[in-house]
Amino acid sequence: MKALFTLAALVVAFAAQAQTATPRIDKREQRQEDRIQQGAASGTLTARETQRLEKEQAHIDKMQDRAAADGQVTQKERAKITAAQNEAKRDIRRKKHNRRNAG
Repeated sequence: MKALFTLAALVVAFAAQAQTATPRIDKREQRQEDRIQQGAASGTLTARETQRLEKEQAHIDKMQDRAAADGQVTQKERAKITAAQNEAKRDIRRKKHNRRNAG
């Protein structure tokens, strides 16, 4: 009986995690952060551009945290996060290729 209860608790915990899991969003977020760091290191991003892009990434992090706070990330919430990531992607590219250099 105790094993059955433990198994049921694990199934419920796994189901809750599956609803809030956002591996595609997380992976994309990491790639964007890596691109920002690479741009800052190579000098293609100024300090101010880097700061603004990092602030934009922090905003996306907060969006994701709020979406997962209730235990489930809905399709609508995922769409909003994806749209914010698309905008961040464009901003990163624009700022890295705007011919302003850190040095």
